[in-house]
Amino acid sequence: MNVKTVLILLGLALTTIFALVCVLLTRGRAPSTCQHLPPEQEDTEDDQSLVFADLTPEEMAQVVRYLQGNLGVQLVDASRAKPSDNCIASVDLQVPAKAEVLRFLDGGGARPAREALAVLYFGNQPDPNVTEYVVGPLPTPAYHRDVTVQKYGGKVPYHRRPVTGKEYMDINALIQRELKKAPQFLTTCCESDGTDLAILTTAPRGFVSGDRTTWFVLFHNVAGTGYYLSPVGLEVLVEHRDLHVSRWQLRKVFYNGRYFASTEDLEQEFLARMLEVVRLKKPQADAVLGSMRPRHPPVSLGPLQFEPQGPRYNVRDNHITYQGWSITFGMNPNSGPRLFDIRYRGERIVYELSLQEALALYGSNCPGGMSTRYLDGSFGIGRFAYELVQGLDCPYTATYVDRHYLAESDTPKTNQNSLCIFEHDSALPLRRHFSDSQSFYYGGLRKNTLVIRTISTLINYDYIWDFMFHGNGAMEVRVHATGYISTSFLHGQGTNYGNRVGPHTLGTMHLHHMHYKVDLDVDGQKNFLETQDMEYEIIKDPWSTQNTIERPYLRRKRLEREDEAAFPLNAPMPRYLSFASPSPNKWGHPRSYRIQIISFAGKHLPINSSMERSVSWGRYQLAVTRRKEEEPSSTSIYNQNDPWTPTVAFADFINNETITNEDLVAWISVGFLHVPHAEDVPNTVAVGNSVGFFLRPYNYFNEDPSVDSPDSVYFSSEQDSRACEDNPLACLPTAAACAPHLPPFHFGGFLNL
Repeated sequence: MNVKTVLILLGLALTTIFALVCVLLTRGRAPSTCQHLPPEQEDTEDDQSLVFADLTPEEMAQVVRYLQGNLGVQLVDASRAKPSDNCIASVDLQVPAKAEVLRFLDGGGARPAREALAVLYFGNQPDPNVTEYVVGPLPTPAYHRDVTVQKYGGKVPYHRRPVTGKEYMDINALIQRELKKAPQFLTTCCESDGTDLAILTTAPRGFVSGDRTTWFVLFHNVAGTGYYLSPVGLEVLVEHRDLHVSRWQLRKVFYNGRYFASTEDLEQEFLARMLEVVRLKKPQADAVLGSMRPRHPPVSLGPLQFEPQGPRYNVRDNHITYQGWSITFGMNPNSGPRLFDIRYRGERIVYELSLQEALALYGSNCPGGMSTRYLDGSFGIGRFAYELVQGLDCPYTATYVDRHYLAESDTPKTNQNSLCIFEHDSALPLRRHFSDSQSFYYGGLRKNTLVIRTISTLINYDYIWDFMFHGNGAMEVRVHATGYISTSFLHGQGTNYGNRVGPHTLGTMHLHHMHYKVDLDVDGQKNFLETQDMEYEIIKDPWSTQNTIERPYLRRKRLEREDEAAFPLNAPMPRYLSFASPSPNKWGHPRSYRIQIISFAGKHLPINSSMERSVSWGRYQLAVTRRKEEEPSSTSIYNQNDPWTPTVAFADFINNETITNEDLVAWISVGFLHVPHAEDVPNTVAVGNSVGFFLRPYNYFNEDPSVDSPDSVYFSSEQDSRACEDNPLACLPTAAACAPHLPPFHFGGFLNL
């Protein structure tokens, strides 16, 4: 081998070594930090959305100070107020009238006065009542007006007021005093002296208007676990209507299928050995039925969603813009999330989209379970939307927003990071086609969706409220139910009302029904309602007349009046139902948005039930009415504690008025029947427990608007699909070769409890 050959081989060896070193160094090096692009800019007036903005803590405090100085009565802080006191129960935004808002948004009119709605409990009066005041203008209030009679046709009786935290504390103290009268029974049945038992309210509170008598269910309570799965079989009935706490009384006791006049009677029956006692061991934290503690250490990190060039949406104050969408968001402390002035490509589609109510109705052979019909708005769907957990409740890199409220206190409170906004890759094409004939090509678009989410914890259940905005102009509303099931003590024929899920635990059957208000303005305020469905017609084939064909045809109908547009729950409904504009699209069809409901609702309360009118919105899966300023909501926070004489009865909204070319509202009910089973322990999973509805463009456009999306992908057999200029997907390895900067994990959700 000559010297030249040796030098050549040596050079090649050095080159190879250098290349290998480079590869190894590259593999070990951390990816570069993602370079963010500027977010999408707003294309509307900077502060127009603030006409719908929730009150700030400063505004709430100003309203409280104004009321304290201008009502001429002593106001006690609601957190310590007795029923015989006067107090401010809540302060929220008074949403301006629609006509005023539209003059401001669309007609260059004056900005509506910013006002608050204050709810006060007047217990220290000859005629105790609940009064609602509109207070304004903010931020410096100078007037208040009583709107109670205007809204409800009369004063709100005092017994209808929601139960405050202070009232629950006083009830718990009464129950604890009564439990001390049965010490040996409690020791034997529950290994308890009563002080370590959890007490759960039911509702409503009686059988006739004026009652305020509540069943309370007792559970073993183990710190860090869900006590809802550990009933001890003991339930007590407390009458707490009197304004003086000292006059409240325990009226009845239930244990293991039997009723007693008092805890003393229960104790005497036990001592006389006339009572069948189920001896329960006090559960331990490591073996309790409701523990959610991990059973195994983490192994590997799951998939992580992030935006390599930063969020493609923009959030300013209460306003979001995203790929043609414009949405204003807020939170009612009672009824929960609410959206306003939803536009797509500059055109308003929905004026208001808001949750109204969530009903949970139970069955059981125990008194607490069989009488429970929770109307969660009276507890506070928005108020109990707590801080969201990064990376689990929402993507880690989502935008998190604080929400403020004033309820049962003179001091505003903040639920930090209790609403999140993020763009979601659904890992599914929004549309696609692979052509394998004539010409060969692929075209498609990823289904990326903007999501607005909040989660309410209402005693045992957690409701995940989602509002989603798709690239084709469609909106999707969805709710998932998770959290703990509510249970009864298993005795007798308990399995007629659910399934056994523990040694002495009955998972009680129940239904979840949710109600939404959708004020659609499709190509303007004046809309009509059109339905379409299919029928078959049997015809002779026209080319020979020898054979028959079953030909489907389209049956169209325009609904003229409200009674026609009220569709009973679980009854057949036209498959296509649309809010339509008198204006046609390019092809001559009315510009429309279709309502498509996804629901598995249980049966509604029988119409002859004494409390049915309080939830009469549940009669209908969909009802369309003329919009009226005096019908802002389908329910009331006062319906829970007096469902027998409801303050608001939705059934009264439907009075057969014409709905042709009018400003219309769709009222939508969704829900599902839940029969708890073993797999609901420790928690109900969200899989399969979701319902909702779509608002989909139907001839609103001249073609699918998503064709204008810059995310569209197209390449043919004649192109190099690996080339970035021909196929955006080929750019991903370079564009996404970075690591997102993740802020440190933070959670402060326990601070306000």
